[in-house]
Amino acid sequence: MKTLICGSMAYDTIMVFKDQFKKHILPEQIHILNVAFLVPEMRREYGGCAGNIAYNLHLLGGKPLIMATVGDDFGPYAKRLEKLNIPQTHIRHVPDSFTGQAFITTDLDDNQITAFHPGAMGYSEQNKVAEASGVKLGIVSPDGRDGMIEHAEQFVAADIPFVFDPGQGMPMFSGPDLLRFIDQATYVTVNDYEAKLLQDKTGKTLAEIAESVTALIVTLGADGSLIYADGKEIAIPTPKPAAVVDPTGCGDAYRAGLMYGIQRGWDWETTGRLASLMGSIKIASRGGQNHAPSKDDIMAQFEHHFGYAVKL
Repeated sequence: MKTLICGSMAYDTIMVFKDQFKKHILPEQIHILNVAFLVPEMRREYGGCAGNIAYNLHLLGGKPLIMATVGDDFGPYAKRLEKLNIPQTHIRHVPDSFTGQAFITTDLDDNQITAFHPGAMGYSEQNKVAEASGVKLGIVSPDGRDGMIEHAEQFVAADIPFVFDPGQGMPMFSGPDLLRFIDQATYVTVNDYEAKLLQDKTGKTLAEIAESVTALIVTLGADGSLIYADGKEIAIPTPKPAAVVDPTGCGDAYRAGLMYGIQRGWDWETTGRLASLMGSIKIASRGGQNHAPSKDDIMAQFEHHFGYAVKL
């Protein structure tokens, strides 16, 4: 079954400053801030919410379709997707633009200074859900504002159930905007910080939000996740990762597992555990798409951590 993943495609340029920002940023001079950091360590990763979710769903044996807008510099990413055999049918090139780009500088205390250029994401509304055929489930993840609004409306018009994943795009929307998304969506997924922001903006409690959807999923990092469904609050544990290396893309890995379980018709306990395992596997490697377990590896880890087997 095909899954339509509406969201961002981006490059993540990650630099490491071998010192502490606090030694070089003077609080009393913040109004005339002018600093430069030498970053001898730098790497470029493939990222973006849609790219990361599709990569993880592909690992599970799903059939992801990415719907995104990209710029003139997308060539290396396109070659990667071709090598992975992930379709690019609904990835639209916007001439004279850059693909979305995050420039992240991290210091020795793991503080980060990030600049994000949305580039072609600002044209995401040019893509239309109706252009994709055979889709049984979708997701609206962080993207251009107009694109997120229109894709949600188009999923409803096409009678396709979808996940609303506002993520870092939440500040773009007012309380009424978010209530509209919740009313349209079949599922809503947020992390614990976003859950607080969602409640503040909408004036609704998590229990009230959960009543409007089939399931509300709140991830809690190392503390697992909570799934509000069928009038119950289901606690999902997080398996101990092989190593804690980089949280970048863990939420996207979780969402891929979530969508895979939904499409397979699994119960929420099993679906949540697979999603949690995917996040745990991802955190043991740098970047959003450098982990590469086989389906057999994933199934073996699932049985090891949770005491029963699943078939992917």
